[in-house]
Amino acid sequence: MQNEDAVTALVLAAGGGRRLGGRPKALVPYRGRPLVEHAVAAVRAGGCREVTVVLGAAGERVRSTAHLPGCRLVANPDWESGMGSSLRAGMAALPSPTRAVLVMLVDTPGVGAAAVARLLAAHRAGAELAAAAYGGRRGHPVLIGARYFAEVTAGAVGDAGARALLAAHAEEITLVECADVATPDDLDTPADLARWGAG
Repeated sequence: MQNEDAVTALVLAAGGGRRLGGRPKALVPYRGRPLVEHAVAAVRAGGCREVTVVLGAAGERVRSTAHLPGCRLVANPDWESGMGSSLRAGMAALPSPTRAVLVMLVDTPGVGAAAVARLLAAHRAGAELAAAAYGGRRGHPVLIGARYFAEVTAGAVGDAGARALLAAHAEEITLVECADVATPDDLDTPADLARWGAG
């Protein structure tokens, strides 16, 4: 059995929203709140007590306007180089002890507490590498056990994030079906905003 308190949620919220006209994704409004607040609320309601948020674009504005009490806020000055740098920054700032990290993307508002809870349940059952799946296809969030921390950090370059780790250990991943409780689509373009009623 694993200690759920030792699972830290890592919310990657540094993106500049290039395809959204340069609007920082963390601050895009959705249902009356910025996306970063939705992501934090989802991981907390799903069972993560420790939450680390990586900020980049408009980081100071996010700090001053988003309501993120109790979160560890980490600045990624290299956010423009891609998601990999944000993952590295977040991994470097994890509290001790952290036995696993649950990586949550800020721009997936259809992923809520239920998906997070399922991944934590898989970890309690012994999974050290797990990912939400949608119709059998791997998606987000992703849970990474401590034994993989060095490897995922080394492979996080450009926009790859944890892709290299997941590819290298595909046979070890526990896929946790979440299509009945979550929608994995992200918010990348104005058309996405319109579809989600965001922005």
